[in-house]
Amino acid sequence: MNFQQLRSIREAARRGYNLTEVANALFTSQPGVSRQIRELEDELGVVIFERNGKRLTGLTDPGKGILKIIDRLLVEAENLQQASMEYAGQNSGTLTIAATHTQARYALPKVVQSFRNDFPDVRIALQQSAPDHIAEWVLSGKADIGIATEGLSQFPDLVSFPCYRWSHLIVVPDGHPLLNCSPIRLEDLAGYPLITYDVGFTGRGHIDAAFAKAGVRTDIVLTAMDSDVIKQYVSLGMGVGIVASMAFDHGRDKGLRAVEASHLFAPNVTRLAVRRGAYLRAYAYHFIEQFAPDVSRADIERALDADAPREA
Repeated sequence: MNFQQLRSIREAARRGYNLTEVANALFTSQPGVSRQIRELEDELGVVIFERNGKRLTGLTDPGKGILKIIDRLLVEAENLQQASMEYAGQNSGTLTIAATHTQARYALPKVVQSFRNDFPDVRIALQQSAPDHIAEWVLSGKADIGIATEGLSQFPDLVSFPCYRWSHLIVVPDGHPLLNCSPIRLEDLAGYPLITYDVGFTGRGHIDAAFAKAGVRTDIVLTAMDSDVIKQYVSLGMGVGIVASMAFDHGRDKGLRAVEASHLFAPNVTRLAVRRGAYLRAYAYHFIEQFAPDVSRADIERALDADAPREA
């Protein structure tokens, strides 16, 4: 039994039993992956995967139990490597943070800058994607920390922490008729084409829920992951924008006006997530405490315990 065999099993389950994708992820060949899987099955005397010919189609019942053990073994192997560097007194390494564009662009810069001053020998790898991808990266160990507003609390093998609350703003060009409405109603907004976030991003769920609850139909003509893209199309007169409050700068966003919308849409909570059972380096705890000052190292350690509640 070896770690390459264990990784082949885990990646096959994660990647929908597509051995080509597994081979790419493990930097090996498809026949090599198949051989690793067969050798471990032969050694254990258990069939782990269901098959249709040579193609893997699912996990057997014993395979489901074995996969859980493999996951734990690989997590502990990664933890052992992290712990060895920690105990050796090494303050160097890489902290990989996966975040949405809005968090990376507006919420993280000051924290990252401060962190770099405290840990100049730690490299920061900042990855940007959708919340589901962020969760996948943290679960797979490709990222140490995930930050997003939506989705992270839905994964049982992640523990997540609330970091801060924020609301949406309505963004219009100077002189727009909505600036004469006080307060703006959902019905007023629905009278114009709307530009906002893709589904699953930056509180979009609360936007859709508000209109649905009020029974107001909308014409969302353009969506994007990027707040700056939304504001650019608003400035072109294509519609009224709905963006995160931290994404608007009165000094920088010339020609645009922002109107408070907290009375229209439910508040949002940005969350930070780590993988359950992961060993975090001291600098990772430091980063989390800087980004979410109300979350202490003791809080994190309690939540990471396998018997702790799954959401902090």
